[in-house]
Parts: sequence; C-alpha cells; structure tokens
Amino acid sequence: MVGALDIMTETGDLYLELPEDDPFYQHKKKLLSCKGLGVKETLSLSGSLSQQLLNAALGKLLQFGRIVNLDKVEVYFGEDACTPTGIYSVRNEISALSWILSLIPVSCNIQTHVVTMEALRAAVKGRISEVVEAEREKARIVDSYRCEKVSRLVEWGQENGVKTKLQIAQIDGYGRGAIAREDLKFGDVALEIPISIIISEEYVHNSDMYPILEKIDGITSETMLLLWTMREKHNLDSKFQPYLDSLQENFCTGLSFGVNAIMELDGTLLLDEIMQAKELLRERYDELVPLLSNHRDVFPPEFYTWEHYLWACELYYSNSMQIKFPDGKLKTCLIPVAGFLNHSIHPHIVKYGKVDIETSSLKFPVSRPCNKGEQCFLSYGNYSSSHLLTFYGFIPKGDNPYDVIPLDFDVIDDEDIETEFSWTTHMLRGTWLSNNHNIFHYGLPTPLLNYLRRAHGLVHHSETDLWKNLEIEMEVLGTIKSTFDDMMQNLGDADSIDRENADWDVKMAMEFKEQQRKIVSSILDSCSAGIKLVQDFITKPPV
Repeated sequence: MVGALDIMTETGDLYLELPEDDPFYQHKKKLLSCKGLGVKETLSLSGSLSQQLLNAALGKLLQFGRIVNLDKVEVYFGEDACTPTGIYSVRNEISALSWILSLIPVSCNIQTHVVTMEALRAAVKGRISEVVEAEREKARIVDSYRCEKVSRLVEWGQENGVKTKLQIAQIDGYGRGAIAREDLKFGDVALEIPISIIISEEYVHNSDMYPILEKIDGITSETMLLLWTMREKHNLDSKFQPYLDSLQENFCTGLSFGVNAIMELDGTLLLDEIMQAKELLRERYDELVPLLSNHRDVFPPEFYTWEHYLWACELYYSNSMQIKFPDGKLKTCLIPVAGFLNHSIHPHIVKYGKVDIETSSLKFPVSRPCNKGEQCFLSYGNYSSSHLLTFYGFIPKGDNPYDVIPLDFDVIDDEDIETEFSWTTHMLRGTWLSNNHNIFHYGLPTPLLNYLRRAHGLVHHSETDLWKNLEIEMEVLGTIKSTFDDMMQNLGDADSIDRENADWDVKMAMEFKEQQRKIVSSILDSCSAGIKLVQDFITKPPV
C-alpha cells in the first residue's frame, strides 16, 4: 500500500503517513517539505465543513497523495514537470485521486462525519472527471471487420463465466480493442475472468511434460508454460482451443524485425536492446532443443521449431500478466479475452492482477470513467516506447513520459552528498514535458544538473551559489550539449524511404527513430537556449 490513511470515527481525523520503506523515501520527504508537509500529517474533518474548508482539505490530501504516489521517473523529474496547478502527470493524478477515494471510510458512527465523508468522496470523483475529460477519444470502429474466431472466443468465454461490459472490435489505428458497451464510472468492473479459464503453470504440472521438465536444471515455470502452450496450440481437443485459435499468426514485435528494420535503427539504443534480446532467446532455444529431442513423443519436433518458439515468446511477452493467486503465489498467466485490452499512457484500468477470493475471479475495475463507445484501455506498465515496441509491437500514442534516455555516471562517494546525488543513474527526456525553462532549470532535470555542477566543482547548489558561479552553468550545459550533439549525429538525418510502401517493421523503426530525434532535438534546443540565457546574465548581471 502506498502511504497510509485511516480515520478515527470519534474525532473525524484523517492520518496520513509516508511509509519509511518507500524506495524513494528521502526524495519524497524533501518534496513534501517543499509543500510545507511532513511525512506524517493529520487532517481534521470533524463536523460539517463549508465548501471552502472542504476544498482546502481536498487540496492538502491531493498534495500528499500526489507525492506518495510518484513513481521513479516522476520522482526524478519532480518539480520540474509539475504544472502550476500541482499536477505531475495524468497517471499520478489519477493514482492520487483513486488512492484517496479508495481509503475514505464507507461507514461511520457519527452522522456529521458521514456527511463530510460523502461530500469529500463526491469532490474526489468530480476531480477525476475533470482530469480525464481532455483525454476522451471516441473510438473509430472499422464496421466491415468480422472475425469468427474472435466471436467464438467471446461466446466461449461467456459460456465459461466471463462477465464483460466491453465489446471487441477492430479500431482504426489500434487493431483489435475493447469498446465500452455502456457508461463506466469509477470502480465499475469492465471485465471479470473466472480463475477456471486462466492459463497458469498448474496445467504444466498436470501434464505428461512436467516429469521431464522438472529435471532440467534452471528451467523456470514461465519456460515450462511456454513449452506447454506451444504443444497445446495444436491440440484440437484443448479446453482452450477457442482462445488459442483466436491468437495472431504473427505478433509483429521488435523481436521479429527484419534486416532492413534493424538497419533503420542504427544509432539508437533500441538496436542493441533488440539484438541482445533476440540473441538471448536464441541461446535459450539452442539449450532446450537437445533436451527436448530426447522425448519426441512428448515434444514433437514440428511443434518446437525456432519460428514456433519465437511466436510463443512473443505471445507471452505481449499477452501474459503477473497474477497473484489466493495462495499468495505470483504466477505468469495468459488471460483469455483480457488480451484484447490495448495499452495507453492514460489508461482506464490500472489496478488488477489479484484474484478475488470471494468470486474466484480476476476483476478489471476502471479507475477513471469510460463512456459508451470509448475504447477502454489497460495499463501494461510504466514502460518506454522502446520496451513496448520490442516486446509488445507498438509505440504508444501521445507523449510518453517514460521515454527517457539513460545516462550512466560514476557514483560520487561523499557522505555529505545531497539526496539527489544518491541516484546511481541519470536520465533525460523530451524537454517539452518540463514546465520550468528558467535559469538554473532550462527544462532539464535538477538531479542531473546538480550532479554535473558537483562534477565541475560546485558542491553547494543554493540559488546564491548558482548566481556566483554562472561559468559552471555554462560548463554543465556545454557537457550535456556535447553528449547529445554526438547522439544526434549518430541518429543521422531523416531517411527518404517511402514510408507508405515500406514493410511494417521498417515503418515502426522509422517512427521510433523520428521520435528519438525529436527528444534529442528538444534537449539540444534547451541547452542552446540555456547557454544564451546564462551568457546574457554574465554580460548583464541582474540588479
């Protein structure tokens, strides 16, 4: 649980606390301090509050909730990405509001407290609607799309207990996706999958494969399940045949990129990521084949070719989920029907992955409203476009805040070091995502700037110290600019390839590289603007 929030029904007080085991405790503590908040806060909600006091209470709850719900990237870019209204990101805002809403007591013994809690709950729901209003997009359905395999899967699912408020459709720009059949409000369950049709490792354990596989040193339960799926796909009597039959013949992820697409990625970090991933998969496959070939009756060779193995790997990378079962075990699973939910940087469904003990089912509740006719999105995780392209086969629409370029530096060993220097790696992203381009910020992350200032000999970073050392600012900006000048040169100019007639993988590679140029270009522009800004102050110091 992120943070703590409880109520004493006798006093109507809410207690908030930043857990000490939070991996970014010191960073968040500093951010809270900048807002005038401590790691422990008490909020009095006794009696009937006026609208003004209610707004003030919600404001304090939001400030605390936003900070305790920050993830690693949001913590790193921190205040530089914070809007004037205090919002860090849409993801963080929805998480903070959902956190507050889910922890407001549903019952209370004192009537005045009940009224206050209901008013607070209504105010939070109102804020959720305000945040997501700009993110609404009516799905453009391809009416001519008809797929018997998908229809059969949906019918099979419902016969086996699947409950859904979604319709599977072909959506322009997305492929297959899930459309809301009715208006969904916060907390509504869009999809419910019974545990009986979730594909997990138990099917391997109950098969003739397990006595063979369990003797292989180092083999994981995920690999066992992958091998089971490769054979089960050809089992016409399989319980899961409607699901397996509905899967694509080709998943078109970065792992299937051809030579031309790989060449197009030259100069990007993604090139190395894909090559290393494919090399690792090939090594694993080459290790498994001799072991499986000794049991041809259980592992028919025609089912276990490299092409089939790569298909199965892409299936599990792009469709599997980590599910926590009632026995407490976390298992990699395939979830029929749920695989149609597409990813978005502004998803509707973010909290899922734990089997409901009472219903023995996996539920997918929405954390923000989804109106009838809108595509209902699921969060695959806070991933960069390079990761999503490599393992899922797409680049998300919109500005992905997790599209960061990592920078590795040696850790400065100093006991007196400030908390931002405890970062072992640094990163940059498109500077248009920053809301502070003033002097000493430039649209660039403060942890990186302070690290480089220290590397150039400036230990203390108060505003007074920075004004006295503008020459160091020039050196810091020059260092960043030099690094990214080289990166832009490696990316090269935009290709003259006819994108309209290019293969799917070449198109994706071109789109990714174009995105990288945009990010690097924004960093270079910010450095150049920063250098000019500092030069102007050196020439004409502020009075």
